[in-house]
Amino acid sequence: MTGRGDLRFRDRAVYLPESDALVVADLHVGRADASDVEFPVGERAHLRGRLEALLDAFAPETVVFAGDVLQRFEYVPAVARETLDELDAVVADADAALVATPGNHDTRLRGVLDAPTPDTYRVDDDVVVCHGHEPPDEDASLFVIGHDHPTIEIEGKRRPTYLYGEGTYRGGDVLVLPSFTELAAGVVVNRMRTADFASPLVGNANALRPVVYDADADEPLWFPRLGDLRAHL
Repeated sequence: MTGRGDLRFRDRAVYLPESDALVVADLHVGRADASDVEFPVGERAHLRGRLEALLDAFAPETVVFAGDVLQRFEYVPAVARETLDELDAVVADADAALVATPGNHDTRLRGVLDAPTPDTYRVDDDVVVCHGHEPPDEDASLFVIGHDHPTIEIEGKRRPTYLYGEGTYRGGDVLVLPSFTELAAGVVVNRMRTADFASPLVGNANALRPVVYDADADEPLWFPRLGDLRAHL
């Protein structure tokens, strides 16, 4: 099915068993505060509860926030700082180490997060995590990124989707994560071409396989490559 059959998907996150690392991207902490739309559950409680559930499920050694941890570029509101502190505490309470690779929104991240914030993070010899808005200087067999907020539309309904491309960037595989925040509408990838993606790590959109996590069955649904799938969507 894929060169990375060990990947475990759940709730817009991915767990890498061989690396014992949990990766989420595009939290956009503070998005609710910056939006005119009221989030009924409460952004902080929603992010915290979902992260806690993932930590309980996988008990990772490392948690990586793969960029766009924050929403605002120009400053970090107090409510966003408090949310970030709570997420940091949740990770620490689970005896995991937190690492965050800054994204294009994260101009202020290094001043408000008490955790390592390298531009890229190598979780093991084969896997590099970064946000994906800029080309990394490293090679890897797998790059895990965010940035594009992919969704797929099936029978008129949008679903968050992962995108997996084998050998599509410098000979390495690429996994694009959906946004962890549910406040982001996402970008429908059904008919997107390579030039339509914002990340320079998407080198061949036709080769990307959408992966939709089925929460009821607790399993990922792997679709054919976009190049083969478009005619059926």
